[in-house]
Amino acid sequence: MRREDWPDLAVFVAVAEARSFTKAASRLGLSTSAISHAMTGLEERLGVRLLHRTTRSVAPTSAGEQLLATLVPAMDGVAAALDGLAELRDEPAGPVRLTVHRDAALRLLAPRLPELARKYPQVVLEIVADDTLADIVADRFDAGVRLGDMVDKDMVSVRVGPDERAAIVASPEYFERHPPPKTPQELRQHRAVNYRHSSGVFYKWQLEQDGRALSVTMESALVTNEPRLLVEAAVAGVGLAYALASHVAAHVAAGALVPVLADWCPLLPGSFLYWPSRRHVTPALRAVIETLRIDRPR
Repeated sequence: MRREDWPDLAVFVAVAEARSFTKAASRLGLSTSAISHAMTGLEERLGVRLLHRTTRSVAPTSAGEQLLATLVPAMDGVAAALDGLAELRDEPAGPVRLTVHRDAALRLLAPRLPELARKYPQVVLEIVADDTLADIVADRFDAGVRLGDMVDKDMVSVRVGPDERAAIVASPEYFERHPPPKTPQELRQHRAVNYRHSSGVFYKWQLEQDGRALSVTMESALVTNEPRLLVEAAVAGVGLAYALASHVAAHVAAGALVPVLADWCPLLPGSFLYWPSRRHVTPALRAVIETLRIDRPR
């Protein structure tokens, strides 16, 4: 294997893991045409087709799967060796890449970024704000931030946000047309602004009182994956909305939204920073963890 093949092998791994030339190009900071050219050249030099290509998908061939099974551990080993060298630096340095749900990026992480920049000027933090449940291993993230009930059990995690109270709200105009529900059963008489996960699944409203838990699927008046639009639609009178109380507090205080069934609205798990238990935590990632966690010693 020639030394000049190594960059193209890294391209192959990125494409094979992402199953997409476009996603691989974004991950590597290259153009899609450069990715395609690199793969074509590598396959020609090896004399073996590594990828099946169609207009809709990209997947490794059997030869590609065999090569991938060897390359990934080897590249992970090289990455671990380089991370080990970082331990010898006087201060944490290098890139840290996080996938973060958008609300946490704005409300929880943004206020702590000045401290991180001041204490660790050599750490370069990349935050990819996205509400999809990214695979942090396959997508080459160092860590992620998600709500506690969405973090896999095999991950190590630290809390970066408090538990938050849910709220069911609608506008005064909406309640002029539809009597406010006084019990969970009366929710069936209403339509809602519903949130749909990136997986296509609707978010079920979680209710709880005196140890009794209910999961409610509401009829939709509007469906969105944007939390801010969900709240604004409720303000506009489209329907009931289920949101974090902190997201609607200002509207409630202004009289633009009216809460109902408050005694059925539970505390929801807060946000956690998580990473694979088998992954080496670099000094740069450790600096990010210690800056963002809310249970650290003061």
